[in-house]
Amino acid sequence: MAANMSSSLVMRIVSASVAVSNRASQIIRDVMRKGDLGIVEKGKNDLQTEADRSAQRCIVASLHKQFPKVSIFGEEDESFVFDRPRLHRPHFALPTISRPLSSIQNTWTQLGPEKIPADFIELGFSEEVLNHKCPKFLEDVKDEQIVIWVDPLDGTAEYTQGFLDHVTVLIGIAVDGHAVGGVINQPFYNYQDKSKVMGRCIWGVCQLGAYGFTREVLPEDKLILTTSRSHSNRMVTEAIEALNPTEVVRVGGAGHKVLLLIEGKVHAYIFATKGCKKWDTCAPEAILHAVGGTLTDMFGITMSYGPQVKRLNAGGVLATTSNHQYFVSKVPEHVLENLEKSESPEPLPDGVCLRGDNKNCLGEVREEPETEQQPEQQMEQQVQQQEEVPGSPKGSESPSSDSGVAKENLDTKL
Repeated sequence: MAANMSSSLVMRIVSASVAVSNRASQIIRDVMRKGDLGIVEKGKNDLQTEADRSAQRCIVASLHKQFPKVSIFGEEDESFVFDRPRLHRPHFALPTISRPLSSIQNTWTQLGPEKIPADFIELGFSEEVLNHKCPKFLEDVKDEQIVIWVDPLDGTAEYTQGFLDHVTVLIGIAVDGHAVGGVINQPFYNYQDKSKVMGRCIWGVCQLGAYGFTREVLPEDKLILTTSRSHSNRMVTEAIEALNPTEVVRVGGAGHKVLLLIEGKVHAYIFATKGCKKWDTCAPEAILHAVGGTLTDMFGITMSYGPQVKRLNAGGVLATTSNHQYFVSKVPEHVLENLEKSESPEPLPDGVCLRGDNKNCLGEVREEPETEQQPEQQMEQQVQQQEEVPGSPKGSESPSSDSGVAKENLDTKL
């Protein structure tokens, strides 16, 4: 489908991201089916496969061709990223792309130092996304305000070990440093049930909602947490133990962990160490915020996703569907001493707040914007919203919840 140019830039990028994530997911499945993963080690416990490389070439080349003025950062080509902040030029994981030489399949195009097969270029759009109205605060966003963060294959270790349901494709859209839109595509969803279609795509936009998943109801008498299965350490363990959970679900991939959250399978995602990076959290944060949840560092600070930020999430990651400040308050001080407070974005105009806990970027209570009042209104009592901090969290509750369960592939809010 061709994009309706009357649609906002943000909605067109989200729509294109859904389409290209589906193409990237097919590439990832194709590599697995062929059996030659092409594994290389980028560092300790940090693998890269042919699926990572090919999926990133597909995503970055396609989005760059459609949105050439928008900054794009991808995980697998850090050595090719170039920054020109003084000139306010776009940032790309790879700098240039030329036109295909012909329409024949597998004709090569050129993207910087990488050759891109023509059938890797996906220029379609998701009609489902374009049928939704853009949230007002995103209607007039310009190219230079946007950064796209791409993790072409989140959960590479799990991909190589056969834990295929942990694997996701992540495309996050940030505006002025705020994660506002995201796509989480699961290439191998339902892979063990041959009677069902393999793969699914979850997408969301802040102040609009998230779509493509089913919500379960968490038990109120339990506290279920999720964390990394392959990148844990003592600080992560102690942060989890401080909450005295009844169950800990250890899985791979930040995208997969946030899916467990929004589907109502866990109460919180705890990662109290320096490890994951901006491309790991931008898309999950946007989708979680779109359904009334909250993702911050372990200090409760919103992370910035602007073009100049450090890639490493040095403050760790804390994500919840409700009672976020309760979890922040339980992080041991000695754990926080091993982390760094995140750089936060500037507040959005007009008092717009994306976090489900109704806090500002620094984790403090958001103040409502001042408005002119008539004399008779000035005498009215102002009502302050105070966040409930119970003895134990209730994961089945959420600020934007209308019902406990939503049907898959329908509009879904927690």
